[in-house]
Amino acid sequence: MSNLRLLIENINRRYDARPLPPPRRMPVEEFLPGEEIETAFGRHYETERLWEHHRHHGSADIGALALLPHDVLGTLGQMPSCAPESWAFLDTETTGLSGSIGTCAFLVGVGRITREGFRVRQFFMRGYAEEASLLEGLARHLKNFKVLITYNGAAFDQPLLESRYRLNRAQSPFARLPHLDLLHGARRLWKLRFDSCRLVDLENQVLGFEREGDIPGAMIPYVYFEYLRTKWIERLVPVFHHNQLDILTLACLTGIVPHAFNDAASCTNAAELTGIARWLKQTGDLDLALPLFRRAVESGLRDDLLFRTLWDIAKLDPAASKEIWTDLAASRNPYRVKALTELAKHAEHTDKNYAAALEFTRDALALEPSEDLEKREQRLQKKNHAKTQRRKDH
Repeated sequence: MSNLRLLIENINRRYDARPLPPPRRMPVEEFLPGEEIETAFGRHYETERLWEHHRHHGSADIGALALLPHDVLGTLGQMPSCAPESWAFLDTETTGLSGSIGTCAFLVGVGRITREGFRVRQFFMRGYAEEASLLEGLARHLKNFKVLITYNGAAFDQPLLESRYRLNRAQSPFARLPHLDLLHGARRLWKLRFDSCRLVDLENQVLGFEREGDIPGAMIPYVYFEYLRTKWIERLVPVFHHNQLDILTLACLTGIVPHAFNDAASCTNAAELTGIARWLKQTGDLDLALPLFRRAVESGLRDDLLFRTLWDIAKLDPAASKEIWTDLAASRNPYRVKALTELAKHAEHTDKNYAAALEFTRDALALEPSEDLEKREQRLQKKNHAKTQRRKDH
């Protein structure tokens, strides 16, 4: 062991004595063709990439994005009817993931649909001194659009950028742009089908595209700080690629999510049907939600979704509710106690069958004791006793 320790110490001394290679201070243009942009607040760097209209991103046809209906976004909220060419797809790469006051966006990408295909323009600050210029360049660029589309941007990207505009005493460009955060629609549609609704996971699950050599999002701030120290731009190139793919995927999913809610009749996946039906139920479109719930059951749902969907159908269709509650009460599932309680209510208030109501209540108590059920049991005991006594008197 002592000889091994001496050998390791000699190796360490030999390598510790070697001087570190000098940093390669290569300009951004060396790896990212673009241009230095000058504004009233200084300079920053911009680069742009085009995916031609004949190409695909996984299963998504990039050229088909330009053919999307002008009013398709209205399916997911109060969005104006306007040409796809006027939609801005935005994503940021930041110096932190918390969104605190010290966090800023060092790279902002904006995608747009064009006749040539899909373009992503990226605004990059090569140092903190270029932030004001980047924000000015971004504001000028966004004047060309009528709608902002992000993925979790309502909670992160837009508030972060707005705070940076305030700190730089500049006017935010977002006040006039209606904002569609696609994350919410994607969750409604796919959270019951997939384990994760992260953008990169949907990119793989829905579009069938698998990234190679992608940088994890958590590493991006560290890579940028390394760039600030060393100016090794080649280490930062994967971050630009990551941002571009996020924006392209966002655009392709925008062509899928609103259409699914707008044309639920063409949907065949049971979990997706359930997600759309739940959303319609929340918005008050009960007449549209009920047939979708029924289609989902007929299409085949896994047990956890099936029980919840049957419960939803019972709430929307009084004619079928008693039969559904009876089925739910007969098997082990998360809605068994609720179904027994509803059967007890129905027996008490509709059928005036206090004995049956008492039996349902006691079955529910045996499964899940609660104060409410105990009070119901006591009340039903009195009612049942009074009814029995009246019969004897007659």
